[in-house]
Amino acid sequence: MIGINRAQYGRMVEMISLGLGTTLTAFGDALDLQRRVHSEVAHGSRPPTLILVEHEPVYTAGRRTRAIEYPQPPLTAVDVDRGGKITWHGPGQLVIYPIVPLPQPLDVIAYVRALEQSVIETCANFGVTAQQVAGRSGVWHQPNPQISSPNKLCAIGVRVAQDTTLHGLALNCNNDLTPFTHITPCGISDAGVTTLSHAAGTTITPTMVSEPLTDRLVVNFKELGIH
Repeated sequence: MIGINRAQYGRMVEMISLGLGTTLTAFGDALDLQRRVHSEVAHGSRPPTLILVEHEPVYTAGRRTRAIEYPQPPLTAVDVDRGGKITWHGPGQLVIYPIVPLPQPLDVIAYVRALEQSVIETCANFGVTAQQVAGRSGVWHQPNPQISSPNKLCAIGVRVAQDTTLHGLALNCNNDLTPFTHITPCGISDAGVTTLSHAAGTTITPTMVSEPLTDRLVVNFKELGIH
């Protein structure tokens, strides 16, 4: 049984927190909840909804993951129906699944950019300069462009069915980065990963990030016409 706390952001977006800060949730349980919420949102019986969670440690592989990018046995990965490639979820990482109806004409790229922009604006609240990287999804941190390559702060992988989104974003807050050494994160072999805490030089937890990031998502979704 997963614990659910709900909050309403005005009348526009509902938030479901799966015990964020106190409970680690199995990926399968969260996926089942996503699918139930997705059906309700797609049929108009529920408002746009954000599901916030910290997962039990798990590797998940999107549809484009190549065999060489998976972890080696005995480690395993869960194949999922989102875009993108392989990543890791676990303690210290904030995962948000926005289940929202996209306006017509459908523009999935604009939706992904809104996710990225929301994360970038949230990182700025904590004194961290984050950015997009041309040709690559997600949000990146590059402390010194002249001597270092960008490191990934936040992975994004989405699916759209019945004009309504599934899956979402995973922001590294204060998680251990060791699990990423067993995979090719997001299929990108020439860049590293980092955390918001490392970039800021102080501990920043998923609970600390959840409210400002949710606020930015609501604002940027409104600009897209999501309601």
